[in-house]
Amino acid sequence: QVQLLESGGGLVQPGGSLRLSCAASGFTFSSNAMSWYRQAPGKSREFLAVIGATGGGTNYADSVKGRFTISRDNAKNTLYLQMNSLKPEDTAVYYCNTDYYATTVWGQGTQVTVSP
Repeated sequence: QVQLLESGGGLVQPGGSLRLSCAASGFTFSSNAMSWYRQAPGKSREFLAVIGATGGGTNYADSVKGRFTISRDNAKNTLYLQMNSLKPEDTAVYYCNTDYYATTVWGQGTQVTVSP
Protein backbone atom coordinates (compact mmCIF):
# COMPACT_ATOMS: atom_id res chain seq x y z
CA GLN A 1 0.00 0.00 0.00
CA VAL A 2 1.01 3.64 -0.28
CA GLN A 3 3.21 4.65 2.63
CA LEU A 4 5.12 7.74 3.66
CA LEU A 5 7.58 7.60 6.54
CA GLU A 6 9.13 10.78 7.91
CA SER A 7 12.37 10.87 9.90
CA GLY A 8 15.06 13.29 11.00
CA GLY A 9 13.21 15.32 13.60
CA GLY A 10 14.61 16.13 17.00
CA LEU A 11 15.61 18.84 19.44
CA VAL A 12 17.68 21.72 18.07
CA GLN A 13 18.73 25.10 19.41
CA PRO A 14 17.48 28.32 17.82
CA GLY A 15 19.55 29.13 14.75
CA GLY A 16 20.33 25.47 14.15
CA SER A 17 19.55 23.19 11.24
CA LEU A 18 17.83 19.88 10.61
CA ARG A 19 17.15 17.80 7.51
CA LEU A 20 13.94 15.84 7.40
CA SER A 21 13.43 12.84 5.14
CA CYS A 22 10.27 11.21 3.84
CA ALA A 23 10.65 7.68 2.47
CA ALA A 24 7.91 6.76 0.01
CA SER A 25 6.68 3.35 -1.09
CA GLY A 26 3.73 1.72 -2.82
CA PHE A 27 3.42 4.17 -5.71
CA THR A 28 5.47 5.63 -8.53
CA PHE A 29 7.27 8.30 -6.54
CA SER A 30 8.78 9.98 -9.61
CA SER A 31 5.28 10.68 -10.98
CA ASN A 32 3.95 12.55 -7.94
CA ALA A 33 4.31 16.06 -6.64
CA MET A 34 5.15 16.00 -2.93
CA SER A 35 4.57 18.46 -0.10
CA TRP A 36 5.63 19.21 3.46
CA TYR A 37 3.25 20.46 6.15
CA ARG A 38 3.52 21.01 9.87
CA GLN A 39 1.17 21.22 12.82
CA ALA A 40 1.99 23.02 16.04
CA PRO A 41 0.06 22.29 19.27
CA GLY A 42 -3.33 23.93 19.21
CA LYS A 43 -2.97 25.06 15.59
CA SER A 44 -4.23 23.79 12.26
CA ARG A 45 -1.95 22.00 9.82
CA GLU A 46 0.13 24.49 7.83
CA PHE A 47 1.45 24.12 4.27
CA LEU A 48 5.22 24.63 4.03
CA ALA A 49 6.50 23.62 0.60
CA VAL A 50 5.71 21.67 -2.56
CA ILE A 51 7.92 20.17 -5.25
CA GLY A 52 6.99 18.86 -8.69
CA ALA A 53 7.44 15.26 -9.76
CA THR A 54 10.78 15.86 -11.50
CA GLY A 55 12.16 18.28 -8.92
CA GLY A 56 11.09 21.55 -10.42
CA GLY A 57 8.12 23.70 -9.58
CA THR A 58 8.97 24.39 -5.96
CA ASN A 59 6.87 26.77 -3.90
CA TYR A 60 7.12 27.83 -0.26
CA ALA A 61 5.02 29.39 2.45
CA ASP A 62 6.15 32.89 3.36
CA SER A 63 6.90 31.71 6.90
CA VAL A 64 9.74 29.46 5.70
CA LYS A 65 10.85 31.03 2.42
CA GLY A 66 14.59 31.57 2.40
CA ARG A 67 15.15 29.24 5.39
CA PHE A 68 13.74 25.89 4.24
CA THR A 69 14.53 24.00 1.04
CA ILE A 70 12.48 21.14 -0.36
CA SER A 71 14.18 18.58 -2.58
CA ARG A 72 13.79 15.01 -3.73
CA ASP A 73 15.82 12.03 -4.91
CA ASN A 74 13.65 10.00 -7.26
CA ALA A 75 16.25 7.23 -7.43
CA LYS A 76 15.85 6.74 -3.66
CA ASN A 77 12.09 7.46 -3.49
CA THR A 78 12.84 10.06 -0.86
CA LEU A 79 11.69 13.60 -0.21
CA TYR A 80 13.73 16.03 1.90
CA LEU A 81 13.26 19.25 3.80
CA GLN A 82 16.42 21.14 4.73
CA MET A 83 15.61 23.54 7.56
CA ASN A 84 18.06 26.29 8.47
CA SER A 85 17.93 29.24 10.88
CA LEU A 86 15.35 27.44 12.97
CA LYS A 87 13.19 29.43 15.37
CA PRO A 88 11.16 28.38 18.42
CA GLU A 89 8.01 29.00 16.40
CA ASP A 90 9.10 26.24 14.01
CA THR A 91 8.36 23.72 16.77
CA ALA A 92 5.75 21.32 15.38
CA VAL A 93 5.10 17.87 14.01
CA TYR A 94 6.23 17.79 10.37
CA TYR A 95 4.42 15.73 7.75
CA CYS A 96 4.96 14.86 4.11
CA ASN A 97 2.07 14.16 1.80
CA THR A 98 1.04 13.33 -1.73
CA ASP A 99 -2.16 12.83 -3.64
CA TYR A 100 -2.74 9.26 -4.79
CA TYR A 101 -5.76 9.13 -7.10
CA ALA A 102 -8.62 10.62 -5.04
CA THR A 103 -6.83 10.31 -1.67
CA THR A 104 -4.35 12.52 0.11
CA VAL A 105 -1.80 10.31 1.84
CA TRP A 106 0.00 11.48 4.97
CA GLY A 107 2.93 10.09 6.88
CA GLN A 108 2.88 9.67 10.66
CA GLY A 109 4.93 12.81 11.22
CA THR A 110 8.22 13.64 12.90
CA GLN A 111 8.56 16.00 15.87
CA VAL A 112 10.79 19.05 15.59
CA THR A 113 11.46 21.03 18.76
CA VAL A 114 13.42 24.27 18.66
CA SER A 115 14.46 25.33 22.14
CA PRO A 116 17.56 26.69 23.93
